[in-house]
Amino acid sequence: EVQLVESGGALVQPGGSLRLSCAASGFTFSNYAMSWVRQAPGKGLEWVSTINNGDGSTRYADSVKGRFTISRDTNKNTVYLQMNSLNAEDTAIYYCNARVLSRNYWGQGTQVTVSS
Repeated sequence: EVQLVESGGALVQPGGSLRLSCAASGFTFSNYAMSWVRQAPGKGLEWVSTINNGDGSTRYADSVKGRFTISRDTNKNTVYLQMNSLNAEDTAIYYCNARVLSRNYWGQGTQVTVSS
């Protein structure tokens, strides 16, 4: 059974940093790209970043480029999202996503709130 478990969300002041983690199980982690997607209050899902398997290449939404960094540790079956220079527009529930054998899997989400 595929499972994705996010952690690391918190209340942080504007300009602060957080690192989110997503622990994956139930599939061969190294064979699949991993993504982060977020949902701000009252808004739809917004893709944030993807890290590919194999070469580990990364892509970012324009809204987070230069501030967020996605990475993965295949020994720990974990994907991370380092978030710096946070602002109020980053407030959202952050979800980990994996597309395994043509099916999308999601974690339960972790809340990030940026507020003074």
